[in-house]
Amino acid sequence: MALVLVASDPAGAAGVRAELPRVFLDTHYVPPAGKVIRVRAGEDLQKALDLAQPGDQVTLDAGGTYTGNFVLPKKADGPPIVVRPRRLPGMAEGKRVGPEDAAAMARIVTPNDSGAITTAPGAHGWRFVGIEFAIAPGTPANYGIVRLGEGDETRTRDLPSDIVVDRCWVHGNPTANARRGVSLNGIRLAVIDSYLSDFHEIGADSQALVGWNGPGPFKIVDNYLEGAAENVLFGGADSTIQGIVPSDIEIRRNYLFKPLSWKVGDPAYDGKHWSVKNLFELKSARRVLVEGNVMENNWGDAQTGYAVVLKSANQDGNAPWSRTEDVTFRNNIVRHSGGALALVARDPHTEGLTKRLTIENNLFDDINQQKWKGPGIFLLLVSDPPPAGYVASGIPDLVIDHNTAFHTGSTASIDAPASPRFVFSNNIVANNTYGFKGSDSSTGIPTLQTFFPGYWFKRNAIVGGKASLYPADNFFPATYDAVGFVDRAGGNYRLAPSSPYKGAGEGGTDVGADIDALTAAVGPSSPS
Repeated sequence: MALVLVASDPAGAAGVRAELPRVFLDTHYVPPAGKVIRVRAGEDLQKALDLAQPGDQVTLDAGGTYTGNFVLPKKADGPPIVVRPRRLPGMAEGKRVGPEDAAAMARIVTPNDSGAITTAPGAHGWRFVGIEFAIAPGTPANYGIVRLGEGDETRTRDLPSDIVVDRCWVHGNPTANARRGVSLNGIRLAVIDSYLSDFHEIGADSQALVGWNGPGPFKIVDNYLEGAAENVLFGGADSTIQGIVPSDIEIRRNYLFKPLSWKVGDPAYDGKHWSVKNLFELKSARRVLVEGNVMENNWGDAQTGYAVVLKSANQDGNAPWSRTEDVTFRNNIVRHSGGALALVARDPHTEGLTKRLTIENNLFDDINQQKWKGPGIFLLLVSDPPPAGYVASGIPDLVIDHNTAFHTGSTASIDAPASPRFVFSNNIVANNTYGFKGSDSSTGIPTLQTFFPGYWFKRNAIVGGKASLYPADNFFPATYDAVGFVDRAGGNYRLAPSSPYKGAGEGGTDVGADIDALTAAVGPSSPS
């Protein structure tokens, strides 16, 4: 796996834009040139993993099952060792797989609560292609199927590195507790073109993908990701290596989804009350690009129902370096949720501060408090008090630009110290109950002056808002239909040529999201 170094966007004179990842991983498949070690179903897979050398292939039987808790050993440096079926019919490189491909895959199954795959200290240079990772039927609980790092390593040299999960199906059992699909606690780790499903637990958090104790970089591209508490989470547990913050994270063209069979009260509900929280969460992460994803179905359950949560959290009080900063969240579709964005400057006992968040050109659709049991709010911004000796602050350099949001609650609810260099521009949002309002403050200008010193609040279309409450150079259509979408009922949220807001944004752009750019970024990230 190669590194691709890129020149990131500069922060700019005002320091308002998030820095992009400094490194992107090149996961292009290079056919191995070493020997082939064939392992038939029922033979000793661990022995083959131990014998394989860099550049070798370990080939498995399509449809064959290999049961055990297998450990990837540390090898000498060199080309990756590839573990795969002998053939990959229908599983071309760059094409996301699914359960329909299972017959062509080899199955690696854990019979207990441990991992089907774990890593020895310092393991590196492995690639899995066309593997079904699963939990044996009847196993009551599992705490992680593919564990790339255990998350409790105390030395960087013991972390796994240069491992790719490519075109694999990783799944739990539909009615049993399965806490995690893939744990990313290492260096240069990637999950691509894969399908992660049935990760859920009663009374505890569960994730399709999670990482907290590795520096990165990480690549999560073109996957289906199904998790009850958080589909994707970075942070959430204390890193045990001094100063570790997961960094340089690429999350693109994924479909993050919660089935309605998990929603209590829905006609499709299957009777298992898994703990549901949100679709995407960062608690400790740095230089993150979240682009071209579809995030669908989230409701109030174990939390209040926000789809996207970005915060800095020293989870258990033992990693004061934890922080979330430089997050670019753009060209995503977030739909069918109780709330849109929950941004938290600090959790309790957290020294790190959430900062430099750029949220641009996204579509938030069907953010509905009644249907999805949440607040229906577009933006929540809150903070806990800082530890002794630290200055209270909101979120510096928060940029929210060119988003289109259909929501039933207020525009924003603010309960945090001041957030300097705040930008809110070119958005289509609704005023609804309270509009843009902070605690103990009035809607609009008083809130902006109190919570956002030096704010930039321009060219927003605030549906149902009153011009007298907001700064000049904003727009106030009476209804969403008055915005002038091409076909709002049919889901075409481009602005029609007759819309008064076409070309009315800054620089002659359309107000709201550029739907063509968003659609191009998303590609086939979801089946709909």
